[in-house]
Amino acid sequence: MSSEALIKNTNRVIVGLSGGVDSAVAAHLLLQQGYDVEALFMKNWDEDDEAGHCPAEQDLIDARAVADRLGIKLRTISFSSEYWDRVFEYFLSEYRAGRTPNPDILCNQEIKFRAFLDYALALGADWIATGHYARVTGDRDKRELLKGLDPDKDQSYFLYRLGQRALNHSLFPLGERYKSEVRAIAEREGFPNFAKKDSTGICFIGERKFKTFLERFIPAQPGEIVDTEGKVIGTHDGLMFHTIGQRQGLGIGGMQGHSGEPWYVCGKDIDNNRLVVAQGKHHPALFQPALVASDTHWISGQAPEIPLRCEARIRYRQPVQACEIRALDSTHCEVQFDTPQRAVAPGQAVVFYDDDICLGGGTIQQ
Repeated sequence: MSSEALIKNTNRVIVGLSGGVDSAVAAHLLLQQGYDVEALFMKNWDEDDEAGHCPAEQDLIDARAVADRLGIKLRTISFSSEYWDRVFEYFLSEYRAGRTPNPDILCNQEIKFRAFLDYALALGADWIATGHYARVTGDRDKRELLKGLDPDKDQSYFLYRLGQRALNHSLFPLGERYKSEVRAIAEREGFPNFAKKDSTGICFIGERKFKTFLERFIPAQPGEIVDTEGKVIGTHDGLMFHTIGQRQGLGIGGMQGHSGEPWYVCGKDIDNNRLVVAQGKHHPALFQPALVASDTHWISGQAPEIPLRCEARIRYRQPVQACEIRALDSTHCEVQFDTPQRAVAPGQAVVFYDDDICLGGGTIQQ
């Protein structure tokens, strides 16, 4: 039986070493636990910005310093073509359609837990490991993904598209740790990156001036900003630069005939290239009692009995919300919330939970 079908009784693991503090401590903890540890640095974005700055260069320097400190082998590889074809093209197509995608989710599925996993298995490893704050439990016939113990860092939301194959070969050493503890370990062990700030940019691309970056790939199409009554109250530079619930950057504050409350994006009229806004954080147009999700994925590999009472979140770090899932067809479902949800953004993920267990999720369509 192949290593993909059954985990062998060996302990060779390759850690995805990003240059950040989390993956560094993950590698350290695995060494402490007696694993045979190697590391892999992935550079998956070849396009530098206009100033010629390449964020991956410093990350590689930091990864090498950590690997040297731990005394482990560090390999480097580029999955740039896989990233472009499987992640970035989708990222662009979603923005062209007026939606707001979450590239980290697809990046995890296609690069970190597919391309990286395939590469590691081909090298004879039995496990891959990352610095994600999540946990895995269960036997080889049924693996379950659990929330990370640190509620402020739980990253199960970004991992909901993983399946049984990936979870059967994945280790998450930080799942039982708090971020403060991880930084303390990094400082104690003398890692040069112990105080490095967490990455908040696009997966493998890094932090950029988002508007300028996106305009390199998609021509902007300016249009009108209208209120919920259809009255034109301003102009926008392009629907792709805005997401549902957004307040900043609209340029329509302090208008005559309106209260002083801030404006928020509450919709997009794609056919007429209009951005729809509502005034006030609690405007009814910002709330929805239900949503429709497509491309549903269940971590167990089998859809649960529907209708299903569970909990869900529609954005990272949002407290889970009680809901009921109802099937529409084999890949679409309706999620009815007990309490209307604010700023439901098409293109983002809705992720389902049963207490600590991440069941799966889908992509918000409306």
